[in-house]
Amino acid sequence: MKRALVTGGAGFIGSHLCERLLAQNYEVIALDNFFTGDKRNVLHLLKNPMFELVRHDITHPYFAEVDEIYNLACPASPVHYQYNPIKTIKTSVLGAINMLGLAKRIKAKVLQASTSEVYGDPEVHPQVESYWGNVNPIGIRSCYDEGKRCAETLFMDYHRQNKVKIKIIRIFNTYGPRMHPNDGRVVSNFIIQALQNKDITIYGTGEQTRSFQYIDDLIEGTIRMMGTDDSVIGPVNLGNPEEFTINELAKIVIDMIGSRSKIVHLPPVSDDPTQRRPDITLAKELLQNWEPTIKLSEGLKKTIEYFDQLLKTSSIEDWKYRNTI
Repeated sequence: MKRALVTGGAGFIGSHLCERLLAQNYEVIALDNFFTGDKRNVLHLLKNPMFELVRHDITHPYFAEVDEIYNLACPASPVHYQYNPIKTIKTSVLGAINMLGLAKRIKAKVLQASTSEVYGDPEVHPQVESYWGNVNPIGIRSCYDEGKRCAETLFMDYHRQNKVKIKIIRIFNTYGPRMHPNDGRVVSNFIIQALQNKDITIYGTGEQTRSFQYIDDLIEGTIRMMGTDDSVIGPVNLGNPEEFTINELAKIVIDMIGSRSKIVHLPPVSDDPTQRRPDITLAKELLQNWEPTIKLSEGLKKTIEYFDQLLKTSSIEDWKYRNTI
């Protein structure tokens, strides 16, 4: 039986990853400081004797004997990562150092969940892994963007200098059940606003584009990446190459819900990328022809059902992040 350590294990992506690993007969340790993660995301796993949930902040060292480490811990939405930008960059940089140090010590494979935000506001479209990006190093988003870029640097240097077995994935916009209802991302924002018949708020013209990947497709790609041989390092883009404008997404959500919401445009936010779409040629080549299989309409249906049930059983206020670290 393999043992895996998942940092950010009670978060949106982490909880789905823990669930999948347990289904594959792993023993799983989930670390989370519960800043944006929530115990409710893994409540159904707590009775499983192969699952262990630990409150821990990865800016501090952690020690365990495991075979694989999935480093997912970091606030990933602008609302959360801008709340405490210094903490955000510490999580990316010190967290990477601590997990790489652990991997080096115990000779484990370690995967870094990087992000499409390393490409910044791209001048290359769609984005390929060889593109170095166009990032503002002193903007309000740089705590996240540059933190993730530095983490990639650390992973590569630990690999080159210390022969640590690493994997790097760059995650593009991902959505699905267990998204944080207060994370400020367009999918969760639009669904909650539409379910409550409130105005759909779009920042800027709404002609900026995004690509939306359902959570199950991301988890499949992540598992496959960890399963590649040691010569496959990455970075590898994991995302859905179908591209939509934010205006198109808003209209799709309103129509699917049958909402009375109106679309309202607000001033644009600083450094918001105008285009985002992955080139997944490398993922197809290296990950057994991996590509997303769940269409936006199918994934949105499942996500709408999740948030509809959440609104019936709890208040959005219940999900306000309470940790002021």
